[in-house]
Amino acid sequence: MSALEAGLTAAHAEVKAEIARTDTKTSLLLAFIGAVLAGVWTAARDVRLPVTASVAGRLGVLLLVVAAGLLLRAVRPRISGAAVAGFPLWATLTADEILARLAHDERGQDIVNLSRIAVAKYRTLRRAVDLVCAGGMLLITAAAFTIGGAA
Repeated sequence: MSALEAGLTAAHAEVKAEIARTDTKTSLLLAFIGAVLAGVWTAARDVRLPVTASVAGRLGVLLLVVAAGLLLRAVRPRISGAAVAGFPLWATLTADEILARLAHDERGQDIVNLSRIAVAKYRTLRRAVDLVCAGGMLLITAAAFTIGGAA
């Protein structure tokens, strides 16, 4: 195997692994958000909160819901529109067209396409993490106002 072939194979595997990592991180964050929202619902549903705690808590919950929406967007399959690579492209081809394409090494373009997908997923994941942090701080603030208001 030439150095170019080895490099293409390694880069292709790396990009596919990064996409898998974003999906794993997204799943964990969605589970975390679900647990936090369930905990907030359980803790706050029968409690009369001070106005400041209520406002901070509602904003925190809103940010967590928006973060969950971003995370769902990050894992939503992108299989419609112009299929440029992988199985979405293969689904539009005949068996002979697939064999003709596979006769040429198109890993370079596939790496570009997959890298763009991975970067978009990471950007969305980063935005969601920022919102989770901000929402968490607002929920902590709401708890502090509630504890301070109860004293």
